[in-house]
Amino acid sequence: MYAVLETGGKQYRVAAGDTLEIELLPATAGQVHTFDRVLLINKEGNVTVGNPVIAGATIKADVVEHIRGDKVVAFKMRRRKGYHKKIGHRQELTVVKVTEING
Repeated sequence: MYAVLETGGKQYRVAAGDTLEIELLPATAGQVHTFDRVLLINKEGNVTVGNPVIAGATIKADVVEHIRGDKVVAFKMRRRKGYHKKIGHRQELTVVKVTEING
């Protein structure tokens, strides 16, 4: 059994027991977070697709920790002008472990 959920503007295919890194959630480590934007559920070949979401379907996950992603560096430069700019970014992420899929 697996499901497709949407959070942080991205879609993730998850099953019970999966651990994934998603956009930062407003929850502390150790709490249970419920995702209600479930787009698809596959139960042993019986596929349910939402329009756009499945009404009443939820995914429960435990918040494991909050981390920061890898640094992404953007470098801008204009040749022969003496202009160069280095910009770095690290995304704030939340690690969650999916416990159950209801729907």
